[in-house]
Amino acid sequence: MDPINIFVGITMLFAMTANYSGAKGGLKKSLTKVANRPKTYLQKVPPNISAVILIILILGIFEIGTFEKGIIENEEICRIIGLLFFIGFSFLQVLSFKQLGNNYSQEILILKDHQLHTSGLYSFIRHPQYLSQILADIGAAVALMSYIALPLVLLIELPLFLLRAKEEERILKKHFGDEFVSYKKKSGFIFPFIG
Repeated sequence: MDPINIFVGITMLFAMTANYSGAKGGLKKSLTKVANRPKTYLQKVPPNISAVILIILILGIFEIGTFEKGIIENEEICRIIGLLFFIGFSFLQVLSFKQLGNNYSQEILILKDHQLHTSGLYSFIRHPQYLSQILADIGAAVALMSYIALPLVLLIELPLFLLRAKEEERILKKHFGDEFVSYKKKSGFIFPFIG
């Protein structure tokens, strides 16, 4: 097996293990302390698409659904850059949900004791977890040379995460009012200083 594929697999295992504790806590919270949970397809479709992409990337580790080696010019450089993106943004994704602490949930919701988180990564952008997920998936797809995952990320996952982030902002504005409006002026939507 290719060393880059091995590094992708190790990073993937690390990220999934780190995200497991947050997912477990998110499930517990979603059953108990919810003040507002909108009914929308954005609750389930984007995470399910991400799960499909994860499965495709796992298959890519075993060179299923990937380009043959040697057909792309400067292939190793592209793959190493993709690997570095994947490692870096996987770490930022884990950090972003850890910084949310008790406010973290896999669903779009407002908890009864919800607090607006505006520090750490969230002082620069309001949705670092989505940015990290998208860029990590792009990095993994490039590192593995997955011709299936990359178009799925760009054409389906990215637009769905943007819609999901907009829905989150709608309920945050409804719940926090002027506090959220003030925070919105000081931080970027998905990218720092933009939106």
